[in-house]
Amino acid sequence: MGSNSSRIGDLPKNEYLKKLSGTESVSENDPFWNQLLSFSFPAPTSSTELKLLEEATISVCRSLVENNPRTGNFGALIKVFLSRTKELKLSAECQNHIFIWQTHNALFIICCLLKVFICEMSEEELQLHFTYEDKSPGTYSSDSEDLLEELLCCLMQLITDIPLLDITYEISVEAVSTMIVFLSCQLFHKEVLRQSISHKYLMQGRCLPYTSKLVKTLLYNFIRQEKPPPPGAHVFPQQSEAGGLLYGLASGVATGLWTVFTLGGVGSKAAATPELSSPLANQSLLLLLVLANLTDAADAPNPYKQAIMSFKNTQDSSPFPSSVPHAFQINFNSLYTALCEQQTSDQATLLLYTLLHQNSNVRTYMLARTDMENLVLPILEILYHVEERNSHHVYMALIILLILTEDDGFNRSIHEVILKNITWYSERVLTEISLGSLLILVVIRTIQYNMTRTRDKYLHTNCLAALANMSAQFRSLHQYAAQRIISLFSLLSKKHNKVLEQATQSLRGSLSSNDAPLPDYAQDLNVIEEVIRMMLEIINSCLTNSLHHNPNLVYALLYKRDLFEQFRTHPSFQDIMQNIDLVITFFSSRLLQAGAELSVERVLEIIKQGVVALPKDRLKPRAGPCNRRKAT
Repeated sequence: MGSNSSRIGDLPKNEYLKKLSGTESVSENDPFWNQLLSFSFPAPTSSTELKLLEEATISVCRSLVENNPRTGNFGALIKVFLSRTKELKLSAECQNHIFIWQTHNALFIICCLLKVFICEMSEEELQLHFTYEDKSPGTYSSDSEDLLEELLCCLMQLITDIPLLDITYEISVEAVSTMIVFLSCQLFHKEVLRQSISHKYLMQGRCLPYTSKLVKTLLYNFIRQEKPPPPGAHVFPQQSEAGGLLYGLASGVATGLWTVFTLGGVGSKAAATPELSSPLANQSLLLLLVLANLTDAADAPNPYKQAIMSFKNTQDSSPFPSSVPHAFQINFNSLYTALCEQQTSDQATLLLYTLLHQNSNVRTYMLARTDMENLVLPILEILYHVEERNSHHVYMALIILLILTEDDGFNRSIHEVILKNITWYSERVLTEISLGSLLILVVIRTIQYNMTRTRDKYLHTNCLAALANMSAQFRSLHQYAAQRIISLFSLLSKKHNKVLEQATQSLRGSLSSNDAPLPDYAQDLNVIEEVIRMMLEIINSCLTNSLHHNPNLVYALLYKRDLFEQFRTHPSFQDIMQNIDLVITFFSSRLLQAGAELSVERVLEIIKQGVVALPKDRLKPRAGPCNRRKAT
């Protein structure tokens, strides 16, 4: 590298890289380091270019791996970086561009080397490369300061303490990215790591006191969404606004970790990579999620998870319990706004799920908001565009709805929020609809998509669980929402009859052929009947608890009353059909008395009058199956 700009193709022959990886030891005070670190590099803008970079530098990295036990040059490079970071804060205040630029380049090289080391060697070998010094071949100092721990502490200090300015933006991104690369050890192990170097250094010792400050800084980086400085303000020439080379390297690593830590399933689509307005915010979020999902150490819980579970609102003046470690406060209003705005990315959706599921302070705050539509609408849009999303993004969005619908206050309030002109809902023009009715429409659409495409029982169960949680508080359902509930039941009924017919024909065929194996129609029938029962429970719960609020559902029920006839005497559904059958019989009788040729308006008027006349004690509440479903 050196003072001139380098191209990827020139790297294997670069004299400075050859000296770094060669057989000659370079002391940390050698002028060579100033020459090595005075480079600018056109950042790769695609995965192809990143792969070319790795291929171009692999010979240099392997040469360093071979020679470092004798030269200790990797350790010398780290010491050069560490000595420079001690003056970084002062350099930022004095606007010392050159010093910050060279410090950034040192971290750039360290991260590139670290990525190759982690890919190609065991954790034990990696740790040894931090201990080699300029001594006899293969020897190292066992009583020297732990250079790896010092590097990690330095990165934490850099992330949390260095002020974010135009000239420090890139090195802040690289510090976060280097920590992501360091944590990528899990990618190269099939078993879950509980005693890795990340546990050794990040969960105890000198790094532990930085836990709450690091988590808080990463959260605020996500909240603020600071954009990179304009090209003219960069410390060094920048060819792309995508965040630098290390950003690309670490993003690739983080994508792998993301798959490990989420519910990516078979057939899951790769997430489309949106154009990032804030590389620092994105990298900070990825690092935060990786830290939060580290397994507990053998002798200690994950402190980063503890910090995420316990932080409070800045407006909360109550003292922290003495039993809560790593506690801190953050502005919940700013956090809420950022989460609402960033749900197009699956990592932001995972953060929202994590906070709702694990931090009771955040969950209580969000459920008390009077503008929940700002959060719910982006989640519904994720589910609505299920064809374009990968499976773990859809699952996270669905579980978020399930968590929210565990709260009765939420289930009531969403029917009071009236929305106008939902442009992304294309099946039908919705000029005015409640948030609750829109939620029902989107969840039912997800169920129908799943029935015809993915056939994922997990998705089915959780969609129906969310509807079941809401059903007792259904209020003023939009006529289209009411129609879709009954239409879904109709679809299930037809599927039930089809499988029943196939099972019957298969049984007849088996009587004439003893050799042919029988398809397992019984299992298919059990699954469909289980789903039908949940749908009947949802309808029954609404009729029992809020009949007078939902004339449109009664109208849809009466319009398709023939659908329910076959289930009245079915042994699996007789108990759940009692209230539904009573409502159909009662209102059918009133319509019959009113005569034929009734308009829609007249039918709805008769229904509203009938609701008042129907004795409340005739509808028997059910306990058990339709009780609250919880997310896990």
